[in-house]
Amino acid sequence: MASSEGANLSGARRQSGIVSMETYGRRVRPNSRGWRRGKVRGAQNPRRPDSDPGPHLVWGSNPDPSPSPDSNLHVRPHPHPNSDREPSLDPGPDPEPDSDLDFGTDPDPISNPGPDSGPGPGTGRGPVPRPGPGQAPGMLRDETLDGATVPSLWRGSLEIRSEPKSCQTASISTSEDACQAREQVDAEVQTDPPSPVALRYAAQQDIPGLASFLRRVENLIIRELDKNWQSHAFDGFEVNWTEQQQTVTCQHTLCYPLAQAQKLQVTSVSWNATGSVVACSYGRLDDGDWSTEKSFVCTWNLDRRGLNPKQPSAVVEVPSSVMCLAFHPAQPSHIAGGLYSGEVLVWDMSRPEDSLLWRTGMTDDTHTDPVYQVAWLPEPRHSHRFQLLSVSTDGKVLLWQAAGPGQLQLTEGFALVVQQIPRNTKLKKPTRGETEVGVTALAFSSFDPSLFILGTEGGFPLKCSTAVEVAALTRMPSSLPLRAPAQFTFSPHGGPIYSVSCSPFHRNLFLSAGTDGHIHLYSMLQAQPLTSLQLSHKYLFSVRWSPVRPLVFAAASGEGDIQLFDLRKSSQKPTVSIKQTPDESPVYCLEFNLQQTHLLAAGDAKGVVKIWQLSTEFTEQAPRETEDLDQLATEVAS
Repeated sequence: MASSEGANLSGARRQSGIVSMETYGRRVRPNSRGWRRGKVRGAQNPRRPDSDPGPHLVWGSNPDPSPSPDSNLHVRPHPHPNSDREPSLDPGPDPEPDSDLDFGTDPDPISNPGPDSGPGPGTGRGPVPRPGPGQAPGMLRDETLDGATVPSLWRGSLEIRSEPKSCQTASISTSEDACQAREQVDAEVQTDPPSPVALRYAAQQDIPGLASFLRRVENLIIRELDKNWQSHAFDGFEVNWTEQQQTVTCQHTLCYPLAQAQKLQVTSVSWNATGSVVACSYGRLDDGDWSTEKSFVCTWNLDRRGLNPKQPSAVVEVPSSVMCLAFHPAQPSHIAGGLYSGEVLVWDMSRPEDSLLWRTGMTDDTHTDPVYQVAWLPEPRHSHRFQLLSVSTDGKVLLWQAAGPGQLQLTEGFALVVQQIPRNTKLKKPTRGETEVGVTALAFSSFDPSLFILGTEGGFPLKCSTAVEVAALTRMPSSLPLRAPAQFTFSPHGGPIYSVSCSPFHRNLFLSAGTDGHIHLYSMLQAQPLTSLQLSHKYLFSVRWSPVRPLVFAAASGEGDIQLFDLRKSSQKPTVSIKQTPDESPVYCLEFNLQQTHLLAAGDAKGVVKIWQLSTEFTEQAPRETEDLDQLATEVAS
């Protein structure tokens, strides 16, 4: 059947006058999708009519139109690059138009040697078909066949295994919890929960009998409670939970070595508003001549950790001897001082480099004698603002106020003149030409801010007031008119008075200490002292009333002792005597701490300040102690 189809094809070509072309089978190179379609070589290009097939045209010599059995086309495809052997296709019938293979002509013009001969020399190809008998050789026409499709098993296997994913990691599972702990337990303490205690009830309860008993005793209980409520047995008693201190002990011994090297004495001590800082002034009290040597003002903060008793927290160098000190009642770092030169200064101890705030300067208003005491007074119309009061042996009592940067201005002035001293007691007649009364001590009343007590060089205390309007009969120079403050004169000591102190618990009582070694207890209602206590055969330089015990006061003696009195126990001898100096050097000053009431500071002639911790008996107020003080004042006065 194949021979007949080839014969028909050859005859058709011969009748149409088309020259037949002998072609050789060419190798078809495989691609990724199957076999590559071949291309007819040597065919005339339809776009170029002048193209010549050249030696590719071969005229057949067999006139027989019948096809030769060897005229079938042999095709050998190109081997795969990775293949070890060359695949081949067996000869077969002519491909159909829809075959996947194309055939191309071999460019070599080699004639077919015949049906029985092998491949041409050097060609390596099979026999080439010739035109059959009666067929004229003709040209082969170009045909375009559909490509062969070979399905890919590899791509299909990948598609089966692939899965659509949004990320490269596995899905994350989330959950919402109130806390990270798996177990929650509510407990008030870390101990094991206590087992409930079973309440045991009485087997029999007599409720009606209990109610009857309470009704019978109700009036009696109410009457006793009313009696206790009206009792004054525990008046003034306060519970003190601090540890009981049986003895008086020295807590700190403070000094400034540079001042001690100059043999300076502690002339005054003062506690600040917080009670944590103590200040002392250095100078000389035994100099009768004008003092020109410099002195110091030192402070120690007792609450500071690592306190060095020989290294003050702040030191101020002063060109003249400092005779007295007084801390500001509201400003813990402000302190005022009176100098031997008569000048009054105020320092800010928080600024060691430039501590001077105000000074009076050397003017006509300034004191002409040493200033022996200074005190802060609230202004009459502004209780939060304070003025500074100073007293001196020149007989003047001056009131100062800050008027500008670094300047103290005189606002009020008083003068003590002999001719204006009340003559209610036997006073020594002043010498001819002597008019001024020297002031050595000052104390203000705790109940009347305009009332104050002055101690004088003549030994007599004076009751004075800032509200007087009588002009002083003096020729002392002053920018303001001076007034005469004295209202009452008390019986004198046997020598100058060095210290006075008003009671914080009684409006009429005050103490005075002088060079005669006596302490006088006065009432402002009479000239004679209520009682007189001889404490020393030497001078008494300071006396202070306790801020917490109405019947307790302390005195500093010239024999180096601090004597504590409790009038509830004895009115004639001290309760406790503390040795401040072992060589009996004088103790010049002392001050109770108003905030930490168990502390007492005392300064001596050796330049040492000692902080004493008082025992409990001097810091705890006894029941009805204030009433006992009132009774004592009334009995003695009568």
